[in-house]
Amino acid sequence: MKFMAKIAVFDSGLGSLSIIRSLQKTCKMEIIYFADQKNFPYGTKTEIKLEEIIKKTIKNLDAKFSPDLIIIGSNTPTIILGLENRKIIGVNPPLNEAIKISKTKNIAVLATKSLVNSNKFLNYIESCKLPNQFIIHKINSSNLVELVESGKFLTDENYCRKIIRRSLKRIFSQNKIDVATLSSTHLPFLKKILKSEFPNVQFIDPADNLAIKICKKIKQSNIQKNSLKIYSSDQTGLFQKNLIKMGIKKKIKFLSI
Repeated sequence: MKFMAKIAVFDSGLGSLSIIRSLQKTCKMEIIYFADQKNFPYGTKTEIKLEEIIKKTIKNLDAKFSPDLIIIGSNTPTIILGLENRKIIGVNPPLNEAIKISKTKNIAVLATKSLVNSNKFLNYIESCKLPNQFIIHKINSSNLVELVESGKFLTDENYCRKIIRRSLKRIFSQNKIDVATLSSTHLPFLKKILKSEFPNVQFIDPADNLAIKICKKIKQSNIQKNSLKIYSSDQTGLFQKNLIKMGIKKKIKFLSI
């Protein structure tokens, strides 16, 4: 019998797809993708409410699908809640990678409002033990996350460019930022526009390193085809329409958590 690792990935919407895309490029596995649209966005929830949602989601995904690993596909709950263990893996801003690239020693972290304002995020930055000369600029990018979840990045590039310029141009320029981490998993879907608007800034997607980390943890088979099943906590059709526009024609199944 050929063994195929089963991974459950969840976020509050489209964000986890950026992680799934990197996973599928790196190794073969069965992926259960749960888009918790009912609770979008995670980035505006209180810590108590967020913990309730995330713990309940993990418990139910584990009970229903018995995955080998569960990936919290969002920087916000990963850092604020600190639930990672042998089976649960989160996404963290790749600051140690960023300092290897930055020449100006000014690094931007594009993240959700609640992560930017969290003391837990300050603790995370301290835990990275960055050299003192590096400055981390925390930027609330919740409005950019909304560009992705709403599907605007698929239908109105000019509008997205305008919002991105308005949100980032001044702070990037004033602080001589030359590296930015995409510390919401929604943001890699804007990477092409970001690179076009700010050609002198390098944007780091944490999903690539995460995929390598996960593939090292799971048993590999000689199966050459990925498997993907998609579930959503919201029965509205917008999510399905956005996936179709992205070339993903799989039918979404409703899952109540």
